[in-house]
Amino acid sequence: MSPRAVPAARRRRKAPTYSVEIVRTALYDIGRSIDLKKAADLLPGVPGMRLARRRDTPTTVTIPAPLCVDLRSGLKKVYSEDSIEGFAASARLYDEGVMSIVVRLRVNATIEELHGIEAKEISPTIRDLDSYIAERYQAVLEQVGPAVANRRGQPESESYLAYCFADVGSAPEAFMKEHEQALTRLLAGEPADYPIHESQVRKSMSNPFSYSDRDLAVFDMDRCVIIDSDRDYEDVLLICELANYQYLELRALDKWLDKWLDEAEDDVNLIARKGAGRGLKTGTLRKKLGKIQALRLDALFILENLENSSKIIGDYFLGTVYEHVCGIFNTSGWTRSVERRLDALQDIYEIVKTENSERTMLVLEIVFIVVCIIPIIQFAFG
Repeated sequence: MSPRAVPAARRRRKAPTYSVEIVRTALYDIGRSIDLKKAADLLPGVPGMRLARRRDTPTTVTIPAPLCVDLRSGLKKVYSEDSIEGFAASARLYDEGVMSIVVRLRVNATIEELHGIEAKEISPTIRDLDSYIAERYQAVLEQVGPAVANRRGQPESESYLAYCFADVGSAPEAFMKEHEQALTRLLAGEPADYPIHESQVRKSMSNPFSYSDRDLAVFDMDRCVIIDSDRDYEDVLLICELANYQYLELRALDKWLDKWLDEAEDDVNLIARKGAGRGLKTGTLRKKLGKIQALRLDALFILENLENSSKIIGDYFLGTVYEHVCGIFNTSGWTRSVERRLDALQDIYEIVKTENSERTMLVLEIVFIVVCIIPIIQFAFG
């Protein structure tokens, strides 16, 4: 190779770098509810959450109003690499018993260097994003523990990762078209050199969302890519968090009901082995029915609050994004699953209750007949 050809080859191999903000959101279902007023005394924060409204977003849109806590105090701006431009972290406490930890890392990197960046060292005190999130979660949980009702032993969790590109040197659509293979691998969480099939590229890139010719976003199950030269994407990130929040609550509720259905199956098997009316005593059955009714009311209130707290569905930009992300999570399917389990659980114990009532009535009828016949027999025989 000639001396003049070497620099040219090196220039061809050098990939462009972009200013990218990595936003990692982790949500935890820590309890049945959180007393936000009490939590504010334990961990001072700002109540409510501002939604940066797009021009077509109606003013009537309502979103949950969590307690927002800044976690950046005490962080030293000493980073392990020069490519890291900034770091921020915050926590949000929702009254439905959900806590979210949000960390934001701004870097200059190529698309290939973004793979696995959440596992790289940030600073001498921050090993990586995931370990920092785990530490902050435990610290916040210990502080707000007294404000949490019915605290979970092993809370369900959900996480989402957003790659937010600033100026990419071209129109967002042109950038996506040029790097669709690399962006698909990034969305799927595959290695940078993974031979992704063209059908997956078409599937991932087939439904982009844009409000203007300066922004574009594509979404997947665990990740999304946002391109916005103005960095005007806070509302889209908030929509992603709320969709994950609803998905987490439905999944946790579904798992909770699964445990109760397993217990109901054990009760039915116990009745089958010992005979109807002897498997469960009346007092035990009454207690279980009381718990089932309370559980049913709790579940119905959770479902209702989830729908009422996030009225984002509609034919406008954020509404269509919310419907799309919820469609990826299949929240409607999870809602139907929860409703079916509630009905099945109620039906099981209602059947057992009916059988016990019929058995009791039969015994009472026999006793009544015996009590009435004995005096007649005694009178007949003098």
